[in-house]
Amino acid sequence: MRTIYAQALVLAIFSFSFAADFNVTSETLFRSFERDTKSGSDELVLPGYEYLKLDVDRITNQSLSFHAYGWVRHDFSDSSYYPEESDGELIYAYLEYAGPKHNQSLRLGRQHVFSGVANDALDGLSFTSDLGDLFSVSAYGGLPVGLADTAGQSGDVLWGGRLAHHYRSFYNIGLSYQKVDNDDSAVTSKVGIDSAFLLPMNVGLYGNSVRNMETEGWAEHVYWLHLLVGNFSIRPYYEMFEYDDYFDAGALSGGPFASLAHSGETLDSLGLDLSWQQSPDWTFGAKAKSYSYEVNETSNFLSLSATWSGDYLTRVGGELGKMKGDAADNDYLLVRLFFYLDHLADKLWVDFVSGDGLYTGYDQEIYGQDYAYFASLGAGKTFIDDALQIKLSADYSKDPYFDNDLRSMLTVTCRFGAGQ
Repeated sequence: MRTIYAQALVLAIFSFSFAADFNVTSETLFRSFERDTKSGSDELVLPGYEYLKLDVDRITNQSLSFHAYGWVRHDFSDSSYYPEESDGELIYAYLEYAGPKHNQSLRLGRQHVFSGVANDALDGLSFTSDLGDLFSVSAYGGLPVGLADTAGQSGDVLWGGRLAHHYRSFYNIGLSYQKVDNDDSAVTSKVGIDSAFLLPMNVGLYGNSVRNMETEGWAEHVYWLHLLVGNFSIRPYYEMFEYDDYFDAGALSGGPFASLAHSGETLDSLGLDLSWQQSPDWTFGAKAKSYSYEVNETSNFLSLSATWSGDYLTRVGGELGKMKGDAADNDYLLVRLFFYLDHLADKLWVDFVSGDGLYTGYDQEIYGQDYAYFASLGAGKTFIDDALQIKLSADYSKDPYFDNDLRSMLTVTCRFGAGQ
């Protein structure tokens, strides 16, 4: 099936390349790392990836377009690390009609739907439109992509929609519903409400709540406030996740989240993000968050950060944080330093250099080790008016769970197109 999808994507590229405006982005990745496999320990794994994106506009008129994105992978080392030596997937491929009025959009094909409680990939149809000046509606239906390999697609269906009431940019309130069946049995059924309010004095209030109709319990509540006071950005927030309702998979009770769905766990979090734009060059931040569990141990996190911004995308900064909890892996000191130096062609052969270093010191030993660190270094250069970019990066990490992990990656990105 995935081979058919890949062939369809290639055919689409050739079919549409002779019409309208099109843009193609090819991203080729070569990675290397060592893992324990069926063939032995510390086996070298050399996977290669190809990510291909296609956008075609004005196929027959200004309203019709086509968009596709997919990937393929092959393990050149034949290491048996992956279940299949070659693999791939079509992420999305849909035909879109954008109406001239009422923000109408009609999509047909494989697509990802973000609408209220929906955050899913489907093979089917979706529609969005304004209903006058005060209301908007969205609806979708089709086959759930995530269940394609679970007992086949017979009896599979995913459908739902969202109805929203809004007034200019002052507020937007939405009510949404989604139903997913696998092999004619309910996987999930949920209803949600989301809201956004723009209040006086640059104050924004946002949030959403989701209720699992199968378990008849609230799966999540997420609400936050955004305030702008001079050069300060203040964001207090509250989050609640009821694991039994959030991870419940109905008919797929033996799925990957089965242990979480029946853990009886509840997470309540209170947090505060603070940012101060001290000058055009300097930004200082602070974060505080408490994690309160019903079953696991409670913990609290506090961090301070500073970032210097230079020309273009140049950034240099650091963060110092402390997590305090009863569990060993939730009691540590965190130190991070990072940089991204841009537009270096006049000084070096490369255009940019990036680096990131992270150290974690645990108050208690975990498997005989009380520290972890991660380091990453990368560089890249663009050619042919930014149509070709080559990046090389290397990562090294060591922690209580994985000893001496060295990885490298070469990325080649090509962009080309035609039309306006």
